[in-house]
Amino acid sequence: MVSTRRTAARPTRLLAALAAVALLLTACGGDGDDDAQGEETPTEDATEDTDGDAEDDAPEEEATGDPLRVAVLTSTSGPLAAYGEQYTSGFEAGLEYATDGTMAVDGRPIEVVYEDDTGDPAQATAIATDLIGQGYTILAGTVVSGVALQLGPIAAQNDVLYISGPAAADGVTGLNRNTFRSGRQSFQDVATAAGFLDDVSGTTVTVFAQDTAFGQANVAAVEAVLGAEGATIEQILVPEDTADFTPFAARASDAASDLIFVAWAGETAASMWQALGQQGVLESTTVVTGLADRVTWEPTFGDVADSIDFLAHYFAEGPDTEVNDYLVENSATAPDLFTPDGFVAAQMIVQALTEGDVDDTMSMIEALEGWTFEAPKGTQTIRAEDHAMIQPMFQASLSSDGGEISAEPLGTVDAETVAPPVGSFGG
Repeated sequence: MVSTRRTAARPTRLLAALAAVALLLTACGGDGDDDAQGEETPTEDATEDTDGDAEDDAPEEEATGDPLRVAVLTSTSGPLAAYGEQYTSGFEAGLEYATDGTMAVDGRPIEVVYEDDTGDPAQATAIATDLIGQGYTILAGTVVSGVALQLGPIAAQNDVLYISGPAAADGVTGLNRNTFRSGRQSFQDVATAAGFLDDVSGTTVTVFAQDTAFGQANVAAVEAVLGAEGATIEQILVPEDTADFTPFAARASDAASDLIFVAWAGETAASMWQALGQQGVLESTTVVTGLADRVTWEPTFGDVADSIDFLAHYFAEGPDTEVNDYLVENSATAPDLFTPDGFVAAQMIVQALTEGDVDDTMSMIEALEGWTFEAPKGTQTIRAEDHAMIQPMFQASLSSDGGEISAEPLGTVDAETVAPPVGSFGG
């Protein structure tokens, strides 16, 4: 594989925190968003011994065909740079896994260019347009919902394949037939969180989130999931550039809700949680949020960790699968929250190139629709009707031992239990 970066080298991981999203709704409890199994992977095909000859152990011939060009757009700078690093690390490990180490498909090397979208939809749009003009027909990535919702229509207008990354907005699912996702969506987070309530009907749920596409998507998901179960939904949306969270935390305290659903992404999470703690919110009601990336656990949650219920998209100790074992052993950095999203994107691209044609976008789309495969989280399926990624989720708790915080899996929520309603393509 040829890997190119026109931006600076990947930055050091930021102390970025994500309260992914979670509330209550399903009783099988769990958090997470990636799960796959039940399908032969390219690795299995490539490693199968058909004749028992010693020749099978010979090194693979170097790929010499025309390169297959893939563009990855994600944040390598800005407040979500740590998430972009996780995604990229997973993507590289996924390509190794899906190609059985050859980094090629049918003798053609996979050439990847990495671009920094900085989390800005306008920048991402300009980069994507330029890449498409250069002849790229496969785009992947972004951790930002607002970016994904802009890139999807561009993919459809230019008839290229787009595989969104960790961006959780429900609107990415069913956006158009050219757009897929490799991560989970907000509905799956909320459905997982439902398991933390004995009975949703008659309760009041407040969504505490950033006033971004990500936060707004979580409000919509809570209304769709918990509102449908009889809960009254309130919202406290915090401007993204807020520095003092005390007034918003005070509002959350005054709301006296049965449950506070926190949806947060980025490096301001520690200040936000401190404000919620100071205003007594964590002591007065049930607070549910997504389990963030590992580096944030101690500085973000600290002594209040055991006062919070966590749904989890992914943490390395959650899945018990062979693919997850591979990811843990082969990722350039320790697998974290969004590492499997990159891994799965690579699996999807190899599937599209193996069963489709890089010069025929519709053939690549058809190769992905309805595909069931084994991913780090378990068995996952790309639903043909709307490209929802059907995957298991996890529930977790945090505990402190000698000042070191660790996560313990509480359970896995079945993929179908948290699957969003079947939709259709919007355009």
